[in-house]
Amino acid sequence: MTETRPKLKSRAKRKRSITSPECFGERAILQAPETLKRRFRSDQNRPFQFPFPWLSSAPRRLIAQQLSIFSPLRETEACRSSFPITCSMHSIATPKYNFSFTAASLRPELARIVADHFLTSGDWETTRRRVLATNALQCRSAASSTRLEGELRKRLQTLTTPELLILARSTEDDRAAIAWLAAMKHSQMLYDFAAEVLRDKLLAHDPVLRPSDYESFVESKSATQPGLTDLAPTSKSKIRQVLLRMLTEAGILSEGEGMGVIQRPVLSPDMFRIIAEDSPRWLAGFLVPDAEIPSHIPA
Repeated sequence: MTETRPKLKSRAKRKRSITSPECFGERAILQAPETLKRRFRSDQNRPFQFPFPWLSSAPRRLIAQQLSIFSPLRETEACRSSFPITCSMHSIATPKYNFSFTAASLRPELARIVADHFLTSGDWETTRRRVLATNALQCRSAASSTRLEGELRKRLQTLTTPELLILARSTEDDRAAIAWLAAMKHSQMLYDFAAEVLRDKLLAHDPVLRPSDYESFVESKSATQPGLTDLAPTSKSKIRQVLLRMLTEAGILSEGEGMGVIQRPVLSPDMFRIIAEDSPRWLAGFLVPDAEIPSHIPA
């Protein structure tokens, strides 16, 4: 008697049953990140709906780390019910901190010059050559000009075209906000400090930034960012000095008790919209509470 082989499911049917325990066990899911990326990557404008409610919490965390899944909101009711592990980018392995931001504070007036050159030429290499050839940043030496131009250009390369247009042609306050956004997008440490330390202190009605707050932040990051503790004392001092200057230029820190007084920067409705269209999560870097972020997401 001829043995009959079981009929294989069609590819479409297999896809429809991908979330069932019978189709994929925990081990198989963790070994299939590319399939999951294509089918279940989070929409930036909506909380992530976790597709495997039957999995235990440990595999969920591993899957999130593999897929770099995040929600623009750190915690929402939908996220708690369908994805019961922290759903912000803070729960995902963060990139290694780079400290190149010490080469320049926000300098929105100089960032505007670089942005204007790029919008004229449409090419970053051409922008680099023209800025350096004309000493557009008014540096005293070629070395400092190269260093400053390189840092500002790398920040601006993270921006969208509408953000570059605001930086080049809008008001002083809007330019400062976009310069801060570019710095956060280029240097993860800046975003983490604003979203995790300053925003939480403001929500707790404790607006005074103290040296202990900064030291606690550095200590909390030392396990995942060993470079923070390996720096020379002069480098550590420089990082803190430039960070505080940036926060002041962005309108987030003002003079006062301790290292300064924390305040939310003033953003126009257009600025809220532009930043939210880029990604709502960046609003946390402007100290916007999680509960308020959805109101700024374009319909």
